Amino acid sequence: MRVLFIGGTGVISSACSELVLRRGIDLYLLNRGQSGRSAPAGAHVLTGDIRDAGSARAALGSLSFDAVVDWIAFTPDHVQADIELFRGRTGQYIFISSASVYRKPVARLPITESTPIGNRYWTYAQNKAACEDLLSAAFRSEDFPAVIVRPSHTYDRTKLPCPGGYTQIGRMRAGKPVVVHGDGTSTWVLTHHADFARGFVGLLGNPATLGEAFHITSDELLTWNQMYDILAAAAGAEPRIVHAPSELIAEYHAEWGAGLLGDKTHSVMFDNSKIKRFVPDFVCTIPFVRGAEEIMAWYDEDRARQEVSEEYDRAMDEIVAAMERARRHSGLDER
Repeated sequence: MRVLFIGGTGVISSACSELVLRRGIDLYLLNRGQSGRSAPAGAHVLTGDIRDAGSARAALGSLSFDAVVDWIAFTPDHVQADIELFRGRTGQYIFISSASVYRKPVARLPITESTPIGNRYWTYAQNKAACEDLLSAAFRSEDFPAVIVRPSHTYDRTKLPCPGGYTQIGRMRAGKPVVVHGDGTSTWVLTHHADFARGFVGLLGNPATLGEAFHITSDELLTWNQMYDILAAAAGAEPRIVHAPSELIAEYHAEWGAGLLGDKTHSVMFDNSKIKRFVPDFVCTIPFVRGAEEIMAWYDEDRARQEVSEEYDRAMDEIVAAMERARRHSGLDER
């Protein structure tokens, strides 16, 4: 089987690239060669810019593929360009969407692939949903071999699952408070990229997937309080959590707030029975307590990785101060 990844060296796609190669699949990567991660040994690297049709066509030449996966398509114009580029050139085209497209709050849990789509707050999710609409129309009108995959919150050792990257860990290690939205008891799902890869790679080249959508997530449910406790333990720190309404967080940091109000504020739980039907050997084996240890080991290997975002650090200070003013005004003490 010959597979093309557009991208292929990112947080999620890097694990998929490695597993594809271990399974003996002929893997091609189309990218500009500017990623901080090296292409895996054994992959054929095609240097070209997917945003430049001439550059992409020159890099691809006359190659055709059993499957094409675009890891870096974010807007409908990206997908439309892919349709034109790969029409008649691939037996399967997989678009990497996002589980953030599901309408929140969810009317009924667990979330299935037929849960209604619609995000009123987050432009990123709105664009992903528009891409899905375009591909669904192309599948219906011209049999374009579209497949939609919706990762949820997927991480690797380089990707802390909290706003501002290392900023929150740095604050905990310095004894400063960290901000968690709501009361910290809403449930969330984190998926290690190696676990995601096991489900994803099983879809490649399967003609029964055409026209279908899949989310691929862990079955482990954690509250945000639990996640911060796990991260703090891995970092050797004691968490001082300040809870704040998502609406207040949005006032001090619009991007952080949009991701909360459009997605992370609301409890989620995913029904993964569909991906397990198509990929019977899919199972997630890496709990977040192990993932957190991997993350902290990576950050502690090189202090240069421990970057604190001044923007997020300042926003958290402001939010903490606002919550303290609110407590004093109400006469309540932080327990």
